Amino acid sequence: MAYYKYHVFFCTNRREGGQPCCARLGGQEMRDYAKQRCKALGLTGPGGVRINSAGCLDRCGEGPVLVVYPEGVWYSYVDQEDIDEIIDSHLRGGTPVTRLVI
Repeated sequence: MAYYKYHVFFCTNRREGGQPCCARLGGQEMRDYAKQRCKALGLTGPGGVRINSAGCLDRCGEGPVLVVYPEGVWYSYVDQEDIDEIIDSHLRGGTPVTRLVI
């Protein structure tokens, strides 16, 4: 049995020289928001959800991005409403948000 039901990695990488990167598109802020919201909903801890920062996930051109394991579902998102939908549908309900999958 896995320690966490879902392990979510937010790309928070910053690239130099004006290259596309998740850090410039709010990756860290959305990671912080997701972590706080999951905690407030009682989803965190063993058997629940773990929200982590990640270095470059090498998909910055599609960013900002996050990936949910164990399924390996990749998402791109725009705002808190997208993060809320991922949390409610995927992390709480077990159903990926098709419109945000990349």
